[in-house]
Amino acid sequence: MKYLIIIIFSLLIITPVQANSLSDMDKDGVPDRDEIEIYKTNPENSDTDGDGYSDFIELNNGYSPLESSSLKLTDSDYDNDGLSDKMELNFGTDLSNSDTDGDGYLDGVEIENGFDPNSAKEIKLEKRIEVDTSSQVMKYFLGGVKMGDFIVSTGAWNTQTPKGHFKIDYKDPRALAAKYNLWMPWWMSLQHGYFGIHELPEWSNGVKEGEDHLGKPVSHGCIRLGVGPAKYIYDWAPMGTEVFIY
Repeated sequence: MKYLIIIIFSLLIITPVQANSLSDMDKDGVPDRDEIEIYKTNPENSDTDGDGYSDFIELNNGYSPLESSSLKLTDSDYDNDGLSDKMELNFGTDLSNSDTDGDGYLDGVEIENGFDPNSAKEIKLEKRIEVDTSSQVMKYFLGGVKMGDFIVSTGAWNTQTPKGHFKIDYKDPRALAAKYNLWMPWWMSLQHGYFGIHELPEWSNGVKEGEDHLGKPVSHGCIRLGVGPAKYIYDWAPMGTEVFIY
């Protein structure tokens, strides 16, 4: 599949584009400065990994120009720091240095714990959650970088999920919705309990409700997550995390 995609992409390119007319010794379309400072590719070799495709073609198709084994940037970890090359590019860390800021912690470990991998100081990156009710998707961000997304179920047409800017103001690993006599595992309150984020609700006998409703707006107003994603977000998002719903 990699080769088919790259061949099609190659046919669409007549001449490589040199951004801002910057120096490009190997004429591969990637400026020398970017090859050296960002991608860690060889500015004197248009095909750094020797796989037959230029660095420009590979980068623009999402493949690593440093690995000849057809690895996607999302799967490649050139410096073995626990952070994919794609995420390294997103966070602006050094693909060839497992500890970009030299503080003794791997870049991947810092991101996992919410710290800035570009600063030796203990700087926490801001976390943010966004919920798109039109697509029924929750996205979560660290320091402005999208980390991933999950399918959700938001409010039905007559019990719509409130839209706006909120903050997580309370957390409970197993809250009870007394009105409906349903348990809400991994509860994260928004607007002081008026509604919130939680795992698929369950009856007192342990039966889950609405597992086949993920991706559809059927809840009573809360944002439902599936088994697994709910606990992940609960553990990932501390009190005060901003939540944007639109």
